Amino acid sequence: MTSKSTPAQAQGRPIPGKKYFTVEEAKQALPYVARIVADLVACHQQVADLRDQLELPDNGDDVDSLRNRFDESLERLQYLSEELSGVGVEMKDYERGLIDFPAIYKDREICLCWEHGEEGLLAWHELDTGYAGRLDINTLEPSPH
Repeated sequence: MTSKSTPAQAQGRPIPGKKYFTVEEAKQALPYVARIVADLVACHQQVADLRDQLELPDNGDDVDSLRNRFDESLERLQYLSEELSGVGVEMKDYERGLIDFPAIYKDREICLCWEHGEEGLLAWHELDTGYAGRLDINTLEPSPH
């Protein structure tokens, strides 16, 4: 699936109506978001395992039961994804549990980045650098009040 970026997105400018987090808001949301992400990672793995079983079933496998469990797991994955999206958080990698909290820094959009298992919100990156460009969250200058 491809998406077209708007001129504002291409230049990293904030998009009207989009949810943006401050560092403090992201830290406050993280315990709730982390539970959703943990469920998403586990559910994604279950979907992948069931898909593999359906593609190459063993002789004793009940294919109808596998298909039902696969469909239910896929529905749960969709539900969890929508719950995370509803918070305003973007899932970047289902296997690793990598998410971004969109944020504004010096009048441009950045991402506050967290990975399942990390002890708190530790990193951020520019829109165009992604995970490879992660920087320590403490390098962000506090915004004036």
